[in-house]
Formats: sequence, structure tokens, C-alpha cells
Amino acid sequence: MAIRFYNTLSHGLEDFLPVDPPKVYIYNCGPTVYDFAHIGNFRAFVFADLLRRFLEFAEHDVQQVMNITDVGHMTEDQLADGGGQDKMHVAVERVKTAKKSGKLPDNAVTDPSDPYQVARYYAGAFVDDAKLLGLKIADEAADHMPRATDHIPAMQDLIGKLIENDHAYLAADGAVYYSVQSFPDYGRLSGNTLERLRAGAGGRVQGEHQAVKRHPADFLLWKPDPHHLMKWDSPWGAGYPGWHIECSAMAMKLLGRSTIDIHTGGEDNIFPHHECEIAQSTAATGQPFARFWMHTRFLLVDGQKMSKSKGNFYTVREILAGKLTGSPVDPRVLRYELLKAHYRSNLNLSAKSIEESAIQVQRLRVTAGALRKKLAALDAPAAVEVDPAHPALAAFAEALSDDLNIGGALGVVFDWLGRHDREGPAQALAVIERLDSVLAVLDSDTEQGGEGDATAKCRAIDAARDAKDFETADRLRDELRDAGYVVLNTASGTVVERRLTSPS
Repeated sequence: MAIRFYNTLSHGLEDFLPVDPPKVYIYNCGPTVYDFAHIGNFRAFVFADLLRRFLEFAEHDVQQVMNITDVGHMTEDQLADGGGQDKMHVAVERVKTAKKSGKLPDNAVTDPSDPYQVARYYAGAFVDDAKLLGLKIADEAADHMPRATDHIPAMQDLIGKLIENDHAYLAADGAVYYSVQSFPDYGRLSGNTLERLRAGAGGRVQGEHQAVKRHPADFLLWKPDPHHLMKWDSPWGAGYPGWHIECSAMAMKLLGRSTIDIHTGGEDNIFPHHECEIAQSTAATGQPFARFWMHTRFLLVDGQKMSKSKGNFYTVREILAGKLTGSPVDPRVLRYELLKAHYRSNLNLSAKSIEESAIQVQRLRVTAGALRKKLAALDAPAAVEVDPAHPALAAFAEALSDDLNIGGALGVVFDWLGRHDREGPAQALAVIERLDSVLAVLDSDTEQGGEGDATAKCRAIDAARDAKDFETADRLRDELRDAGYVVLNTASGTVVERRLTSPS
């Protein structure tokens, strides 16, 4: 099966051929743990998980790393140098305020002035959210989600190499900068030319150290600062690394390669972050850093860019608690919502779209539950091996092989769902579970088929229908709906599942 992805670096679709098949090496720009992750962040993270799951579906052995940034990411990250404050300084002040006001759990952070404790608190919250949304890497966090502060020596080694081969220099202010003029391809990813950047590109490269740099676009690799909350000794003075060098060092160290297959992130990472990563990594090794660069578009809320000033800024936790919808949202419904639009299109999230996602997830879950129940009644095996050439699986894979065409893939899923009863229940269940290995919206502990009174009413509905007592059947159906169940007729009889959203 030929796979094609859009490569931001070449600005076009390309055949995807791994460097070392069947292995695929992927690095994802992860969270900066200065607050709870918001839904815009998680759109990029869910996309990365969908990419991984599809490649595994296509029988690749995926090696995935997603960083956790806990130092060096500045508040003005549109600047190549990163102006303003370190975001972890902001986090410390936020946690101090929350601690004083009693809005922080007593055991969350014992010393709110300690940035390491604050980082651990928000990193733990991120991993918890990631598990709820079905990210596979969250179960591998200890080995595959490195924290920048644990890899300072690797960053210093990389900076040293860049100085040795004249791609970086020690400036008069004591900081180490990367020389963009030493790398002719600088700007290829983003389309920014050095001439444009020399003029400041609308202020994006104007920083506090502008006068000491060889070129306005030269970016920070190491900043000496004895007053910074988090600092390390180095040949260039006690200080901390620039944001960009962190990802290059961790990607190459943990994936064990100079050239990886895919690097992902949000479109806001393209410049300056990923442009700088390419320059410093390639200059240090002499090899291309990543063969494919894949970026998600922005997430909108009710048609507008998410912003605190507009009152439409939501963390994952707020969405799950029902802040947007007015009622709690199942985590896997939010996952479905975040993955159902093509990654290179803006995703518009709204209460209505979440409800639509809940309906689709409900349909998948109820179908799987009915199949499991039928197999249990037949005392048959709950799962069987399914041929990868099965028409639904083949069409699903073909859609995703076209630049992760998730719309086409979901179309295949629901078309097959409408006629799955033409197959035996064991095979049908195997197909739906194989599809869900990519979608990840079926929960093993989800109530399938109902229990107790709900199950009894399902059987009573079936009996009433057999006796053509439709009035009784309708009354029982309404009682179940009022109790918060979705009620569906299936080939094995009436089944229910707890409703994932409040009825409209």
C-alpha cells in the first residue's frame, strides 16, 4: 500500500518511504507544562496519535517521542530569540496565587516557588489528560516523553558542535547564538527569506540582544542568567538553553538518529521553532533532520480563534466538565471531535459539533456492544482474526494512506456499519475492533447492553414488539430515554447504552 503525506518542507504531497523500514521514527512537539493543556494543543497531539496508530495499522514499527518543555520556552515565542518571560516563571506565579487562594489541591505542590514541582504537577496533569483521550504515548511517558531539564548535557554538546563548525558564536553579551547566514537553506520551511528577516518581518525578530547579533534573525542557543529560576553550569556561564535547541537534542538522542522520518507540530511551530530546529540539527550533523514535516491547522471555537479575551479559551478539563456544552463530555467523544476533520483544515469546535461526534461514537459503541452480547448468548469466542484484505479494512487504510484522509476513512466506517449484519458477529466485531485500533473511541469498560432494570426493559420491549403491542414498546423506550439511555434496535434485539451527551 502506497502512503502519501503532505510535507511542509516541500510544500506538496510525497510518497512516504521510511529511512529504515519497517521502523518509523517520529518526534512530536509536546506541551510546555506551565498550565493545563488546552484543546488547541490537544488537536496537534491527537493528530500525532492518529498518525502513529495508522502507521501501526499499516504494519510499521513506530518509535515515537514527544517532549515535555519545562524550561526555556518564552512567553513571546513568535520571536526567534523568545522574548518576555520564561513560561515556567509565569507558572510559578500562577501556582503561588492558586495556593494562597485555596484553588490548588493541598498535596499538588508543596513548594509553589519550586519550578520543578510546578512542572511535575502540570506534566502529570497532561499525562492524565492524554490517557483520557487515548494517546498511546501517554502509557509510555517514562521512556518516550522526555523533560527538557533532564537532557541539558545533550543540549550543551550540540551547542558545542555548532560553535566548533562555525554555525554558532559567543556574542559580546555572553549568550550563544546560531548564525543563520551560515545555513543557506534557512527559511525553506516557512518561506521566510533572510532579507525579509533582516527587516524584522513585522517585529518578529526584534529582541533585547539585537545589537550584539551578526544578523537580526540569529537565534539564542544558550543564555547566561544567574537570576533565572532554573539554571545550569556551562562553558558559556550559568544559564539555560534556548527553546529550539531542546527539541533537536532530545529527538536525536532518544530516537538514536541524525535523520528521523516525521516531525509534527501545530502550524504555529513552523516559524520560528521548526525552522530553527532544521538549521541547527542539519548544521550539527551534516544530515537532513526530518524527512517529513507535518503540521495541524488551528482549532477554532464557534468559528473564532481561541482566545482568553474572547471567552472561548478552553482546557481539555473544562471541555470534559461541560463548560462549553452545558453537560459533561465523554473523553473519547472529545478525541473523536479533535480527529474527525483533516489535519490540514481548520477544525471548528462547538457544542453542536461535539453532540454530533457523540452520536457517531455512540453508534460505534452500541454496535460493538450488541455484537459482544450476541456472541455471549451464542457462547462463541469474543474475537477472531480478520483478514487485513477485508473490504472495510482495505478501504479504511486506503483513505488514510492519502495524507490521513480521515473524512474518507470515517465514511468507510459508517458505510460498513450500516451493513455489518451481513457478516457473522465474530467477524463483524473483529472488524470494528481493528478499525478502533486507529480511532480509539471504544472503551473496554463502557456499559454495553445495559444492566439491571434497563436490560429487563430491553427484553420487555422485544417481547412487546413480538406481540405487536407497540404502545407498550414505545412507553418502555421513552422511559429508557428519559433515564439517560440511547435505545437502538439491532439484529440481536433492543440494546441500550448510557447517553454520551444530554438530549437536545
